[in-house]
Amino acid sequence: MATLEQAGTVAGAAPGILDKEHTIATAGFNRWLVPPAALCIHLCIGMAYGFSVFWLPLSRSLGITAPRACPDMSLMQELFTSTCDWKVASLGWMYTLFFVLLGIAAAVWGGWLERAGPRKAGVAAALCWCGGLVLGAIGIYTHQLWLLWLGSGVIGGIGLGLGYISPVSTLIKWFPDRRGMATGMAIMGFGGGAMIGAPLANILINYFKTPTDVGVWQTFLAMGLIYFVFMMIGAFAYRVPPAGWVPEGWKAPAKANTMITTNNVHLDNAHKTPQFWLIWWVLCLNVSAGIGVIGMASPMLQEIFAGKLIGLPNVGFNALSVEQKATIAGIAAGFAGLLSLFNIGGRFFWASLSDKIGRKNTYYTFFILGIVLYALAPTFAAMGSKLLFVLGFGIILSMYGGGFATVPAYLADMFGTQFVGAIHGRLLTAWSTAGIIGPVVVNYIREFQLAAGVPRDQLYNTTMYILCAMLVAGIICNYLIKPVDPKWHMSEAEVAKLQAATAAAGATTTTGSFGIGKGGFDAKASLFWAFVGVPLLWGVWKTLESAVKIF
Repeated sequence: MATLEQAGTVAGAAPGILDKEHTIATAGFNRWLVPPAALCIHLCIGMAYGFSVFWLPLSRSLGITAPRACPDMSLMQELFTSTCDWKVASLGWMYTLFFVLLGIAAAVWGGWLERAGPRKAGVAAALCWCGGLVLGAIGIYTHQLWLLWLGSGVIGGIGLGLGYISPVSTLIKWFPDRRGMATGMAIMGFGGGAMIGAPLANILINYFKTPTDVGVWQTFLAMGLIYFVFMMIGAFAYRVPPAGWVPEGWKAPAKANTMITTNNVHLDNAHKTPQFWLIWWVLCLNVSAGIGVIGMASPMLQEIFAGKLIGLPNVGFNALSVEQKATIAGIAAGFAGLLSLFNIGGRFFWASLSDKIGRKNTYYTFFILGIVLYALAPTFAAMGSKLLFVLGFGIILSMYGGGFATVPAYLADMFGTQFVGAIHGRLLTAWSTAGIIGPVVVNYIREFQLAAGVPRDQLYNTTMYILCAMLVAGIICNYLIKPVDPKWHMSEAEVAKLQAATAAAGATTTTGSFGIGKGGFDAKASLFWAFVGVPLLWGVWKTLESAVKIF
């Protein structure tokens, strides 16, 4: 904790410049500058989704043209060997480290973030994520897998957790009129990070590689530097509104919505309520279903459609030549990229829609539509319809992303805005759990079906029906969510005491004086949005270039 408290001095900043009190907005500040600040951080840490681009070159970092394999080596020996290449499966443990540490870090330091403010948390996230890449580069250079795991996996994973939750509370307070849309804009960046980072990493690897080096450690260093600049810009652009601020001209709806509280629940009490754990399960079940599909998207398309992908409708996967399998693998990579695009778009679309139809109805939509699409997936496959299959899973992945983006607003509706960032941090342990449940369900059932002699184009039928059952459980949990018992609400005096610092700093400002009307795109905001929007559009273009090969 002390390390995080001292993040400002580590970054070389003047004392106090990272304190929350120094980030309170003054009159004239445009609230539309806050979402691109959040995107600066989320687009960087979102590269966690794209780390698989490093696995193949790292698996031959010693052999260069082919892996220098040691077949009998245990995982423990692999952590310390400097003479044998690493297995792709061992490198893949990085994903587990990323998302387990993300959930743990968000839960452990969420309360600190609420006290310290988003700027200090953003700087700490930059130091951990980018510092982890540097340490990972040293691990690759010295060929020590344990150092790669420690740097990028553990320290980088802590950076993921801090960076992921750093803007949530701030955005919800800046956009009381559009809670879902605000968090959707930021959190879509986490889904979009791999769309930019994966092609960028490929470009850098090809630039740095030589006949004696695969070019990955240099790529880690370069990306660490690029990401550090972007994340620091984002952290220093964060501003928090004074206590009691509301957008100009906006008033809370006259008709009270019982599912949106005007009170606050303390962080220490939120997890004692049934609502917290019901929302925990709602997120866990929605994410478990989606994350299992993400992990198997490429092999699933190849095994189900096989020769149909290259104009050979009657040729199964096992009958394809090595060259043909390589061709359909490239096409399947486009499918994975297209799912990422749906994942990103869904984060903004569904979270924004939740402002209109409510959070509970949005999750009902996720579960009911998800059940229909999972149940129909085997039919789409049997029909041989690539379009329906890809569109169905695209919608499923949009709801996977939408679940992440909608849940902060759901928590704010239930528990108020005072501790929503920290409560969200604790809820993200559901993501860590789903990161284990989802892949286990999909991968192990696939292996069981394969061993039982099930044809490859039918390997996933049983899995789809099991995922449907998980979503039925999600519907039940969502149905049981009711308003929080008033006994858990904080008193006005308790809230006022917590808000005293920001209230004092904002005492000289005029409520509603921030931005253009409710905030708008003046020149400064437009330039900042372009700064994050241009790389994102480049990533979308590269993804569509790959995805078009499916059809």
